[in-house]
Amino acid sequence: MHRLPLLLLGFALLLISAAAAAPSIIGRLMNRTLHGASGPVGKRARALQETLAVADLHADALLWNRDLLSRGSWGHVDVPRLVEGRVALQVFTTVTKTPRGMNIESNAGDSDNVTLLAVLGRWPRRTWSSFLERSLYQAAKLRTFAAMSGGRLTVVRTRGELAEYIAGRMADDSVTAGILGIEGAQALEDELANVNRLFLAGFRLIGLTHFFDNEVGGSAHGLAKGGLTPFGRQVVERMEELGIVVDLAHASPALIDDVLAMATRPVIVSHTGVTGTCDNARNLDDDRLAAVAATGGVVGIGLWDTALCGTAPADWARAVHHAVDVVGVQHVGLGSDWDGAVAAMIDASQTIHLTQALVDEGFTDGDIRLIMGGNVLRVFSLTLPD
Repeated sequence: MHRLPLLLLGFALLLISAAAAAPSIIGRLMNRTLHGASGPVGKRARALQETLAVADLHADALLWNRDLLSRGSWGHVDVPRLVEGRVALQVFTTVTKTPRGMNIESNAGDSDNVTLLAVLGRWPRRTWSSFLERSLYQAAKLRTFAAMSGGRLTVVRTRGELAEYIAGRMADDSVTAGILGIEGAQALEDELANVNRLFLAGFRLIGLTHFFDNEVGGSAHGLAKGGLTPFGRQVVERMEELGIVVDLAHASPALIDDVLAMATRPVIVSHTGVTGTCDNARNLDDDRLAAVAATGGVVGIGLWDTALCGTAPADWARAVHHAVDVVGVQHVGLGSDWDGAVAAMIDASQTIHLTQALVDEGFTDGDIRLIMGGNVLRVFSLTLPD
């Protein structure tokens, strides 16, 4: 070949390689772990940690092209790190769309970052133009990891499966489990029948909105920030009939109020902060904290700066303490937002620093067991289908 075609070929191969590497580069940059959680851990926290079944309500690890069965060099969640952090149950949430210029105040829904990620990540072509297919593809990834894990990872879909898994984990705690969730009901593509389709695919939690308003209702970060639409009411009713938990993270105040006015089962807010310690549009006020708790639900406190106005375990424990003061210890849990394009204070292997922070905050061992996992496990044991 002549020199010019060779140069062009080399340049083309370089572009292809760069495109293939782009999702990993983006993921590495967006999902950093801060290293402020390397402080001392006392004997009480170490002993208590060995007895915990940690449960976390939100991680977006399925969005990224990583082998979750191997310990990764970036990101926050994989099976080895979950086991090391004594995470007995992790909600794996599928992300289908995020707007460009994403912020917590006001976003339109007319742009999408995930399409490019799907194309560069070589997701199946059917996912390039379908939010539903993106969720189904990510769910299939989790099932594949579980099938290849040799029993280290279980996907839980029913109360019986959860009870069987927890009983087995008491004999062998070198395992973990996942529950499938969705971040944003745009994945329904405005079709009520898709609630059933997602249920059959194993989804047991649906966040109604993400960073923009959709056909179900308003986002706290959308333009209209409205309440439930008529379609949204149908969706919530069908979710409750099937045993899919309603997640109000990112929901507008009006949407939260509308859902709580009709809810007959526990609802959750999977990952949030509280305005009592960090007052912004991302976080939950005391009245709505109390209303969520009144359903028997749980509020998951996140591990990133916008949720806490801080990046240390002590900041997380302070937010937890405020929520407990408002609603009681039975309604507060962990909602990390690991791998959610945030700089988290710790990764999944480092939950002992949260345990130490709760000890420092003055919680009893029994309270800490509830906050670190017991409350979440209780809600799923009540809400999962038979």
